[in-house]
Amino acid sequence: MVETEKIREMAERVATSEGLHLVDVELKGNNSNLLLRVYIDKAAGVSHADCKIVSEQLSAMLDVEDIFPGRYVLEVSSPGLDRKLTKPSDFTYFVGRRARLVLKEAVAEQKVLEGLLAGFENGRVRLDLGESGLQEFDLTNIRKAQLVVEL
Repeated sequence: MVETEKIREMAERVATSEGLHLVDVELKGNNSNLLLRVYIDKAAGVSHADCKIVSEQLSAMLDVEDIFPGRYVLEVSSPGLDRKLTKPSDFTYFVGRRARLVLKEAVAEQKVLEGLLAGFENGRVRLDLGESGLQEFDLTNIRKAQLVVEL
């Protein structure tokens, strides 16, 4: 059994040492066909060189620790402009950016809302809906959240 939390800690150490922010770690597949995706970010944007250095360092650490029982594929990239928001810190980090929330249970007969992120407090995401005002949504009621690309 692969320890996802241990992989996350290793990726966090590598990203931090390179002045990067670890966004997410995904592990897909089974023991004979594993895909490890690591998403990194930084204020100025992620370069190919950033991805390469994190990939090389993390790969070496994973091999030394013998984390995977067999072969695996490691992908390191930026989460993209329309990145998913999953952690409470994401909703704080991207304050002022446009986001789309998809709710599990409708609020005021709406399940999909779009507005400006206004923070996170006491387990609730704050979203400025413009004319409809500032509203708060329980993080547990959010099925999906992502940034909206603004051109």
